[in-house]
Amino acid sequence: MAQTRYRSLKDLLGEEYVVPGTPLCSGCGALLTFRLFHKALGKKVVWVNAAGCITLMIVYPFSPLKSSWMYTAMGCAPAGAQGIRDALDILIEKGEVDPEEDLKVVVVTGDGAANDIGLQSASGAIHRRLDFYYLCYDNEAFGNTGFQFSPSTPYGSKTMTSLPTPLIPEGHKGRKKDLFEIWRAHNPPYLATVSPSHPMDMMRKIEKAERFKGPKLFISISPCPPGWGYDTMKTIRMARLAVETGVWPLKEAVHGEVRHTFIPRSLKPLEEYLKEQERFKHLFYPLRREDIIGRMQREVEEYWRKVYSTEVLEEKKD
Repeated sequence: MAQTRYRSLKDLLGEEYVVPGTPLCSGCGALLTFRLFHKALGKKVVWVNAAGCITLMIVYPFSPLKSSWMYTAMGCAPAGAQGIRDALDILIEKGEVDPEEDLKVVVVTGDGAANDIGLQSASGAIHRRLDFYYLCYDNEAFGNTGFQFSPSTPYGSKTMTSLPTPLIPEGHKGRKKDLFEIWRAHNPPYLATVSPSHPMDMMRKIEKAERFKGPKLFISISPCPPGWGYDTMKTIRMARLAVETGVWPLKEAVHGEVRHTFIPRSLKPLEEYLKEQERFKHLFYPLRREDIIGRMQREVEEYWRKVYSTEVLEEKKD
């Protein structure tokens, strides 16, 4: 293993850059990820926020951050990041800003903007090889406006705009977009999926990404208590179940080469994850929908069958 600053959970102690007391929902998975991400990058960060749930964290004139923040509309956060990065580079070149005072530019956005409304701007920024981080907190819906379905909503989920009915018993009939693969097709130097339930995995990936210049993507599973329908104390449990059932793979791609950073010895039944959430209750009550649950389970198993047959076998050969 390469040298790392993060050998144990004790290494996560130290200065906090997000102070207590935000107006975000109790148990917000996005805030947990944001806090860890900020800790890994340090204080010298400027956040460029696409409108979404986390926008509520900064309500003028109050801010819980020890860093800078720029708010943009949903569709143009990477363009805002480009302007900041260009301005910093010019000021450093002119000698008006000391290189030691340079800032890391980070876009933070929800899955709706990342997969849809802001995808055009992000694609352009990747194509220009903009040197920035892109953090997507994926709560699998448009959470800030009432939990409507987004391009990231999984099949079988109930949202306010995909309610289950006798004619559509599964609720949402669509498929979750694969943002990881959309970005990978652009050939950025680094991209990864992370989870607040696996902080060491997350911190080491952020640390690894610092070695690369150019666009760097992080997609975090972000459990949402009011939208998913579970007790606020169970956020980490929800994120961990997503990983252990295999529905949220932890992986990274360096210059396009994919490697899974956590491969379960055996997958927990997907049902354990689904049953904990109100948004999937219609699959179990008043009638158990074995066809829908089975379809969802088979899709997860098919994904991991490919992983086990490639990565695991290659590791054994080595």
